[in-house]
Amino acid sequence: MPQTPRLSPGDAAPDFTLTDDAGATVRLSDFKGAKVIAYFYPAAMTPGCTTQACDFTAAMTDFTTAGYTVLGISSDKPEKLSKFRSEGSLNFTLLSDPTKATMTAYGAFGEKQLYGKTVVGVIRSTFVIDEDGVIEQAQYAVKAKGHVAKLARELAIPL
Repeated sequence: MPQTPRLSPGDAAPDFTLTDDAGATVRLSDFKGAKVIAYFYPAAMTPGCTTQACDFTAAMTDFTTAGYTVLGISSDKPEKLSKFRSEGSLNFTLLSDPTKATMTAYGAFGEKQLYGKTVVGVIRSTFVIDEDGVIEQAQYAVKAKGHVAKLARELAIPL
């Protein structure tokens, strides 16, 4: 599988329509006029993904105060995302992308290195999208641990 094209600052954020953990339909266009952090993660309830989600939850007041809405996106089914939310006491929207079409549009699905081998899968990625739907930051292959604090520093959000 060839590498999926990646987004860069200044690109239009691809719109999407996904289902959240409660079964509701969520579109990126629903957030027009607001700042969004969309992050893609491999699988709910795995150690790294749980660490990252819990870090976002712990910092949510600070991100919200700075005007950001956080959307976590994985290929997990809404039922699993609901369990993930409940078990982790998560306080932001979790979206299901079972076809991986949104991940692919964002360049967050494709070849990656895992334990020294090339595999195809979800590339842990984070996108900061401005009020007009334009990518401000596109970060690929981010580390789960410490990423939220690093992102907050980059956005000048005091934690």
